[in-house]
Amino acid sequence: MRFSYYLLITLIAVSCSDDVGLSFDENNGGLFLPEGFKALVVHEGVGKSRHIAVNHNGDIYVKLAKDFGRDGNVALRDADGDGKAEIIHRFGDYPNDGRFATEMKINDGYLYYSSERVVYRQRLNSKKLVPNSPVEVILTDPYPIRWHNAKSIAFDKENHMYVTFSGFTNSCEDMTKGYDDPMATVLGRYPCDELEFLGAIWKFDKNSLNQKLSDGVKYSTGVRSVVGITWNNQTNQLFAVNHGRDYLHNHAPKFYSEWDNTVLPSDEFMKISEGDDFGWPYTYYDHFKSKRLIAPEYGGDGKKLASSKYKDPIYGLPAHWAPNDLLFYSGDMFPSRYKNGAFIAFHGSTNRSPYPQAGYVVGFIPFKDGSPSGKLEIFADGFAQTDIIKEMKDAKYRPMGLAEGPDGSLYISDSKKGKIWRILYMSDKNNFSENNLKAMELRKYLPHIKKPVEFIDIIK
Repeated sequence: MRFSYYLLITLIAVSCSDDVGLSFDENNGGLFLPEGFKALVVHEGVGKSRHIAVNHNGDIYVKLAKDFGRDGNVALRDADGDGKAEIIHRFGDYPNDGRFATEMKINDGYLYYSSERVVYRQRLNSKKLVPNSPVEVILTDPYPIRWHNAKSIAFDKENHMYVTFSGFTNSCEDMTKGYDDPMATVLGRYPCDELEFLGAIWKFDKNSLNQKLSDGVKYSTGVRSVVGITWNNQTNQLFAVNHGRDYLHNHAPKFYSEWDNTVLPSDEFMKISEGDDFGWPYTYYDHFKSKRLIAPEYGGDGKKLASSKYKDPIYGLPAHWAPNDLLFYSGDMFPSRYKNGAFIAFHGSTNRSPYPQAGYVVGFIPFKDGSPSGKLEIFADGFAQTDIIKEMKDAKYRPMGLAEGPDGSLYISDSKKGKIWRILYMSDKNNFSENNLKAMELRKYLPHIKKPVEFIDIIK
């Protein structure tokens, strides 16, 4: 009898993508989407959270951002097929150690998740929402809690796990020296001592327990802060989105204005191979010039080009939009133009003052043959629930995590309240065209998306 109950629940969860029985929100849960897409709110909020995963039976797992205590994960289930989660359970037999606890991924029957210092996993049981298997420690960070300490992870096809060890400074700056001249340029430490272990992505064996940093291989370097990372199974390559550095004007007012500080440098969409060096902290990428430049802390002036030994991103993203998750769409529910393309959750800027803050959207970049084939599109907007965001606190929600459901629907989580949306395509895929995108293209002119005009768009 118990087996029959769980089989019924599993069948309901898998089949709940059908439009019959789904409880859609009249206004798409506050979201603006391309024509033909509809959204429903799975849950109004499980608490401050980070990444999200969806199992093959539709169960949802969310990583909470918790500084202390236990039970840092949440499991949700839609038991009646209406698209809403009725069963909610907190779990996590491990100590929480910081609000940058981020990852939640499912791989080969295991649920992997991370605190700021430790990567854990548990074997999933198809009959149970909350795993009751032992919590296994896969990797422990030897260093104390620091800034940019998210342990985001990706898995290739050969049992390797890739883990982010981001740099904890802005540009490896040396702030111990005093500067009497207000126009002086802040200097960087050279060589940057963080690069020995940090500002890097490391590769480990995903099945080995209790690993240390020395058990891994430094796969790539020169990456400042990566939160969104994934393995593209179609191209068999690692991809990530990197937070560009801040404070160009603050560190070098002689060469950069406040407007420069707002629109530069690029956040970076990177295709990563073993041995790649993306140049942090010695360089930054200028997406207007499509060039990598020398950072001012290391002799740059906004014009000097960096050495060609540093790799460029495959796409220069808008400055300070904070790309926090990356998902290559592999489902069949959405129109064909979305197949194998990249969805990016932009958490939103915090430091573009005196200009409006920007981002707070989910973007999409179409791909062909493993490379971007079009410009960044706004796929989902409305999270902030205001068009002019003076400060981050003005935004009601911030998109954070992405996951693909077993039916090909897209799940989006928010970091402020842990709200979860599910997006489905509900029209004829064969009739989808550029006309379906027109309303979203117009949203690019809103203050939280468009590039500000120098001296004009300053908030009064």
